[in-house]
Amino acid sequence: MLKQLTDWYSNVLDQWGYWAVGLLMTAESTVLPIPSEVIIPPAAYQAWSGNGLELLGTRYTGWTAQIILVIFGAVGSWLGAALMYWVARGAGRPFVLRYGKYFLISVEKIEGAERWAAHYGAFGIFAARLLPVVRHLIGIPAGIVRMDFWKYSLYTLAGAGFWSAVLCWLGVTVGSQISKGAMHKVTFMLGGFLLVVGVLYYLFVHRQMKRREI
Repeated sequence: MLKQLTDWYSNVLDQWGYWAVGLLMTAESTVLPIPSEVIIPPAAYQAWSGNGLELLGTRYTGWTAQIILVIFGAVGSWLGAALMYWVARGAGRPFVLRYGKYFLISVEKIEGAERWAAHYGAFGIFAARLLPVVRHLIGIPAGIVRMDFWKYSLYTLAGAGFWSAVLCWLGVTVGSQISKGAMHKVTFMLGGFLLVVGVLYYLFVHRQMKRREI
């Protein structure tokens, strides 16, 4: 199953290039459960080691490919985040609380995201791009309180760009070790990466979103 998925994604990247990454990152920033951790790293390694990724008839490789990948990852994330923002802003809190469950967004998650936003403020928009769960929820409280859209966009692009760069580095580094057969290094690197993300999630997301008061 895993090999079939990786082969499918590799073919999608080969045919659609950066547009596929941008579209998937847009979806990842909405309510769809598509983690960026499985979108960008394979694309980064394929762009680095293979024939590159295509954009407007040209295939880019090496560092140029990684820079373009970061841009598409950031812009794609911003598009999805902007959609969440405007839906929440237009619909209002009562509507989101009532109908969010039909889009896999429970009342508990919405209220937790509100606590996160109230606690961390504008910087929370940037930090949210680096952490699971809150990443695709942060646009809801930002839209409900009618946060300045340009400020919201700036922090979203900055956070998404930084996170995309981290994932590009991870994809190239881990992919290179896999090609060398150094699976012990791969296990160590992925384990360390997941541990760091898990600790950050627990400290800055889980505990904050579980609190009762804003």
